[in-house]
Amino acid sequence: MKRLKVMTVFGTRPEAIKMAPLALELSSRPELEAVCCVTAQHREMLDSVLDIFGLKPDYDLNVMEPRQTLSTIAAKCLNGMDGVLEQARPDLVLVHGDTSTTFAGALAAFYHKIPVGHVEAGLRTYDKWSPYPEEINRKLVGAIADLHFCPTVANRDNLARENITKGVFLTGNTVIDALQTTIVKDFAFRSDILNDLDYVNRQVILITCHRRENYGQPMVNIMTALRRVADAFPEAELVYPVHLSPVVQEAAHKYLDNHPRIHLTSPLDVREMHNLMARCHLVMTDSGGLQEEAPALGKPVLVLRKETERPEAVAAGTVRLAGVEEEVIFQMASRLLSDRAEYDKMAHAANPYGDGHACRRIADAIIWHFGRRETPPEEFGNIPL
Repeated sequence: MKRLKVMTVFGTRPEAIKMAPLALELSSRPELEAVCCVTAQHREMLDSVLDIFGLKPDYDLNVMEPRQTLSTIAAKCLNGMDGVLEQARPDLVLVHGDTSTTFAGALAAFYHKIPVGHVEAGLRTYDKWSPYPEEINRKLVGAIADLHFCPTVANRDNLARENITKGVFLTGNTVIDALQTTIVKDFAFRSDILNDLDYVNRQVILITCHRRENYGQPMVNIMTALRRVADAFPEAELVYPVHLSPVVQEAAHKYLDNHPRIHLTSPLDVREMHNLMARCHLVMTDSGGLQEEAPALGKPVLVLRKETERPEAVAAGTVRLAGVEEEVIFQMASRLLSDRAEYDKMAHAANPYGDGHACRRIADAIIWHFGRRETPPEEFGNIPL
């Protein structure tokens, strides 16, 4: 019997971290012919993840350009996918999450009448402007997709409220799978600063801040609060791998330069980020992925956003919404740095996002959906579907 051809499509570093282990899982299945297409919406940061996982794309659209807009990204991805899909003719296209690549990849597959699978489906804030443009991207992909791979029950419930109940699978999040291959005990960073930090006796805080909805005054508020934290807590060491966006670079250097305990570094590759997270004391971030990764490592997370599409971690107690107001961010960070009981309550809460077997479940679901497997896949939590 002819193998099913399954194409993974992704273009940013966060997508790559979560899709690379899935692409490798698909490649290991005799029932499947796995092909990979990258758009390179993020070029340099994407390539580092591909190298780490040993993944070589079959197709590379290389769409990135200086100061690219959302429109140019989507248009170039959509146009580029035309030729790829004509040549490859996959049986299924898998997209991930909520980027411009995600939406364009799903739309291109729809135009070619190719079924679409959505990995990390069902996340919602119900505010189309936050996160922007991600909330609309994932809702539009949800309307296109035939298969929906939901990390959590809450994600599945979100889809049910939109009358999406067919082809829905509860899998856990593939990022937990990725962590199992990236974290090592005696890891050596490329940066002497990171190698020399005292992770045992100092309160190392990992910072990320890059979302478009935080551009402008919210980012100023966040940066000001971070500097106050560094000033107020002599044991704190802030490590901020600064995103390559010119807007983010300008803000970070304007407000955080020239402080002895604030370390602005180049972007870290996935192994460095995961190993830094495993060693740090606290995470402060506006990233989506870190909200899932840090709880798996027992690290409290303060989310530098007004809302989150990952409420499971808030409910579990591993994540707290700090918002984008300077005083609130400072006070919430201060509490975790000064109150050990409060810190331990977050650090020891259960991770709701996965057990490291999401990729296996997704591959099983695809094979079962196409009639190449008799038994249905199991849900995250080992509950049969």
